[in-house]
Amino acid sequence: MAHQLVIVLDFGGQYNQLIARRVRECGVYCEVKSYQTPIEEIKKLNPKGIIFTGGPNSVYEETSPHITKEIFELNIPILGICYGAQVIAYTLGGTVSPCDTSEYGKTDTHYDNSSILFGGINLPETASSWMSHTNYVSKLPDGFRRTAYTTNCPFAAFENAEKKFYAVQFHPEVNHTFAGQGMIDSFVKNVCGCVGDWTMAGYAKTAIEEIRAKVGDGKVLLALSGGVDSSVAAALLAKAVGNQLTCIFVDHGFMRKNEGDEVEQAFKNSGMNFIRVNAKKQFMAKLQGVSDPETKRKIIGEEFIRVFEQESKKIGKVDYLVQGTIYPDVIESGLGDAAVIKSHHNVGGLPDYVDFKEIIEPLRMLFKDEVRKLGTELGLSPVLVWRQPFPGPGLAIRIIGDITDEKLAILQDADFIFRQEIAEAGLDSDINQYFAVLTNMRSVGVMGDCRTYDYTVALRAVTTSDFMTADFAKIPYDVLAIVANRIVNEVKNVNRIVYDVTTKPPATIEWE
Repeated sequence: MAHQLVIVLDFGGQYNQLIARRVRECGVYCEVKSYQTPIEEIKKLNPKGIIFTGGPNSVYEETSPHITKEIFELNIPILGICYGAQVIAYTLGGTVSPCDTSEYGKTDTHYDNSSILFGGINLPETASSWMSHTNYVSKLPDGFRRTAYTTNCPFAAFENAEKKFYAVQFHPEVNHTFAGQGMIDSFVKNVCGCVGDWTMAGYAKTAIEEIRAKVGDGKVLLALSGGVDSSVAAALLAKAVGNQLTCIFVDHGFMRKNEGDEVEQAFKNSGMNFIRVNAKKQFMAKLQGVSDPETKRKIIGEEFIRVFEQESKKIGKVDYLVQGTIYPDVIESGLGDAAVIKSHHNVGGLPDYVDFKEIIEPLRMLFKDEVRKLGTELGLSPVLVWRQPFPGPGLAIRIIGDITDEKLAILQDADFIFRQEIAEAGLDSDINQYFAVLTNMRSVGVMGDCRTYDYTVALRAVTTSDFMTADFAKIPYDVLAIVANRIVNEVKNVNRIVYDVTTKPPATIEWE
């Protein structure tokens, strides 16, 4: 089934994924593309609307990202956000200037509710919006009118309703903007005319049909980690091709404490063909002396593929490999000339040569919350659907620096205690992700009458609705005190515990 499409053109904005996610919350399918996407490709996509993201540059500088004027001649509605609003103004003959007073954070904004973007969403004449800019539109292009302003920004929103061009200097995609989701909904529904035909039930039906048609009578091998993504992919493939599917769980040795056994228990009697491969020695040998996180990810990614190839030969010719790649993996691994945040082992870590006819990634265009909805739609166990997120490289990227058996054991024990105490305190359903990190920092301590010089363990816990932005969890001090006391007393070679109080952005949720 062909869905109506809205595309997000990324100018290097930190919220590119979040904008797309907000559009999908409206029931409208959305994809993120580079601002350099050729006009001919955009025409072929036939989007119902286009959204320009924010970005860190100054649009009036020659080296900054720009867009061809042709895009405004496609008769497609356009919404510009922050830098994207400045792109619209600059490209169509307006003026963008440095701010006398920059605006950051919540800002009182005065709205003109006669705009289709703001009318009908119970928006008061003055409400908070989230600003983040050092430049502003100082003169509108011909044919545009102002629809919002602040004390320091004369054109906080503007539009050419006849041509269906809309621009906002603030960020409607973040929760801090009052009724921001309603503004995005107004754009995709009232301006673009989208009906909201994007559902997980529809996605499941279409995906199953497409997988059956692609695979035919071929054999399929699935890389099962036991995490949410690979578990949902397994459930989807099982419905599509039944016993043509073999699930291989490669235990690279970097799982959380007891987790390898738990994964095996969950899937061994599930009716799927399930094979566990204990490959810790193989992975450790490849990673010996490696400290760089990107190198770790790529080594683990390649080794994953090699193990799958070895196992597939044991079970006969396998035609397809399935991976649980999801959309944030794809975007964070690099989009056009956007910065690579981190390569993911199931995106950036693939070797050049893979001994399969094709790699199938049935979740590649889904966000994490959509994957969970799909899992529920497929009848997957809630224990698996709501499992804590865990990166493919596992604890290998939660050990800062090189990896040794000693460090791995330290982290497994410290992480186990942290997760155990969070559950004991009844906080496990309130915190979206929580884990321990073994830093490569050692410091002086005292235990008994003896001087110690041991490792520092960092605790990380975040609350988030979409894993694209996150706040650190406000864990009660008494709970943190229990965790810290247990780790330093029960885990050898640790004498200091720190708690990460950084949001995303500027940090990522993982440390590596």
